[in-house]
Amino acid sequence: MSQQVADKLNKGISPQQFMDGMEKNKDAFRQNYDDFAWPDDETREYFESLNNRDDLRAMIITADWCGDALRSVPIAFRALEAGGVPTEVMIIEQHYDLIDRFLTLGGRSIPIVLIVDTGGAVLGKWGPRPSQVQEVMIAFKEANPDREAPSYQENLSAAREEMKRRYGEASNYTPAVLQELQDLISRV
Repeated sequence: MSQQVADKLNKGISPQQFMDGMEKNKDAFRQNYDDFAWPDDETREYFESLNNRDDLRAMIITADWCGDALRSVPIAFRALEAGGVPTEVMIIEQHYDLIDRFLTLGGRSIPIVLIVDTGGAVLGKWGPRPSQVQEVMIAFKEANPDREAPSYQENLSAAREEMKRRYGEASNYTPAVLQELQDLISRV
């Protein structure tokens, strides 16, 4: 990836400011953050090993109303904290120009986790959801290209139910999110 986000470095808020300022899902988000548990020692040790690097930064484009963010962002916060990776949150409504550089299936899907270097070069991108959950949305978009079709909303509801089922409990999706973040960071 050769994208640059230098113009956005240090323009976000801290994870703590994001959590403190939440108007929607605040209690549930905090619960997910507080209940975070490492799936195994190897994963925890990997993220802790990032403390030896000073070249990484993270930008998370998100919003408090997003159900995917409610699940994934507390995990990203915890993993990046463990690694000492400076992290800033970019509220989507304040940074449409940023999310528009990282569209998913042609749309503004959040959360998006960007791993960048100290100069703002994008090294990698994760999001908006774990791959086994995102597969459902990809299939839905391919099968339902016409948003005006009579069956669109019904099919979207079915897709959302299947995504919810695939997420399962935190113990199901936490390892997936951590593994995908680890795979991403390992490549940079």
